[in-house]
Amino acid sequence: MKNIKIITGHYGSGKTNFSVNLAVKAAEEGKSAAIVDLDIVNPYFRTADFRDLFEEKGIRLIAPDFARSNLDIPSIQFDVVELAMDEDCLIIDVGGDDAGAVALGRYAEELEQFRDSIEMYYVINQRRYLTNTAEEVTKLMYEIEAAARMKHTAIVNNTNLGCETSLEIIEESRPFAEETSRITGLPVVYTVYPEEIAKLSGKPDVFPAKIYVKPVWG
Repeated sequence: MKNIKIITGHYGSGKTNFSVNLAVKAAEEGKSAAIVDLDIVNPYFRTADFRDLFEEKGIRLIAPDFARSNLDIPSIQFDVVELAMDEDCLIIDVGGDDAGAVALGRYAEELEQFRDSIEMYYVINQRRYLTNTAEEVTKLMYEIEAAARMKHTAIVNNTNLGCETSLEIIEESRPFAEETSRITGLPVVYTVYPEEIAKLSGKPDVFPAKIYVKPVWG
C-alpha cells in the first residue's frame, strides 16, 4: 500500500517544516520518498530551499519551475500517478489557505484512484493570526477543502512560537486542538514538539520535529 500525505494549513502554520520532517523520517526508515513543493503562493518558506538536505537523504524533490528565483509567478507540473506508483512515500506540501489549495485541486481527479492510500493533514497553529480559535481554523479548513476538491482525514496540532516555543505553549494548545477535532469530527493524529522538548511531554501523539524552516528575518 502506497503512502500519500497531503499537508495543508494556514500561512505560517508550520506545514512546510512538518512536511520536511515527514520526508526525512520516511527516508531514514529506508523508504523511497518524494516531496512535491506545491506552494506557489508563498515565496519565503519553501521545500525547494532544502535541495541539499533532500539530495543527502535520497529524497526526490518536485518543485515549481521558478522556485528560488525572483520571478513573480512560479508554476509546477508533475505526474502525480507516476510519483505515487514509484515512491513508497509521497508528500505534497500545499500552499497556504484556500488560495494555495487551488493548485491541489488540479490533481484531485488523478489522486482519486489512490483514495485509500491518502492521508490529508490539516496543520493548525493556535499562535497564528486568524487561527486562534477552533471556529476560525474550522472555517478555513472547509475553505481549503472546497478549493482542493478533497477532504481532510486528520489534524496536526503544530502550535508554536518559533524559537520561543516551550512545552507549556504546546500543552496549553491541546484544548484548542481537541475542540477543533470535536467540531470537524477529525482526529488529532500528531502534536508537534521541537526535538529537544518532545520527551518531556509523555503523550502518545508526540511528533518530534527538527526545525528546518527558519524565519526570513532570522
